[in-house]
Amino acid sequence: MEHKRITVNGLDLAYVEAGEGPLALMLHGFDSPRLYRYLMPALAEAGYRAVVPTMRGFAPSQVPPDGSMRLTDLIADANGLHEALGGGSDAVLIGHDWGGFTTWGAAAAAPERWSKVVVNDVPPLSFYDRDSADPARIERYVHFYFFQMAIADQLVAANDLAYLDWLWDHWTGNVPGYDSTEDRKAMKEGLNTPERLHLGLELYRQNFPAATFGTPQWEMVRVLDKLPSQPTLYLHGTEDPVVDEATLAEIIAMLPAGSDGAMIEGAGHHLLAEKPQGVNRRILDFLAR
Repeated sequence: MEHKRITVNGLDLAYVEAGEGPLALMLHGFDSPRLYRYLMPALAEAGYRAVVPTMRGFAPSQVPPDGSMRLTDLIADANGLHEALGGGSDAVLIGHDWGGFTTWGAAAAAPERWSKVVVNDVPPLSFYDRDSADPARIERYVHFYFFQMAIADQLVAANDLAYLDWLWDHWTGNVPGYDSTEDRKAMKEGLNTPERLHLGLELYRQNFPAATFGTPQWEMVRVLDKLPSQPTLYLHGTEDPVVDEATLAEIIAMLPAGSDGAMIEGAGHHLLAEKPQGVNRRILDFLAR
């Protein structure tokens, strides 16, 4: 495994690489690239060039000079990484959390770059409308609303970023056999300065802006208006209540031929690290078809 750096869209991005073969690009979200520590060597062993970049703004990648954390730029970074890394039409794209949103958009925007797509725990945007007026659903997404407030920069930073520990529990809880200590530490290290933490919160402010969120003017609706045309695997943890079996079936029905999906039993929002053996098997089997 090698730690490297690359310039994409004028930004200096850090990444980790292992193996040789077709590019397998893995995108993280509001957490840490460390969540791919099990999948990365499995892909390398399966004959892929496995690459895990650190998102713009998150340490040790560069802070964007213009402060943009808009999904359009994250998508441009993903497809720019494909170009800069010399990826071919046999490349695969894998995303989780904000990396999942990016994967939905990047695969649809440049289908010639990606042969197959895997998204974890972030359904297509249209499924976020489900039960949106349910108080329990509003409470589930409380951080989307809280992060809009300017004071969130101060409150999230307090007590060694204690809010991020709460948020991790809010979305995952305690999964038997999974110790999240080092993953939480890595998440905090990625947001290790006030500037970087601010940009992490800007993911929500710029992409779910209070003034247009949910209106026809909301940019993300236009950015994610198309689904990938490539075979797509969608995985979701049973303890992450955004998607259930019935919703999963609807998602798969919307995706192109050759697509598939599964609920990962006992996993929460961080299934790549919580249930790595089952998740790796699902992904490798899908890519081998």
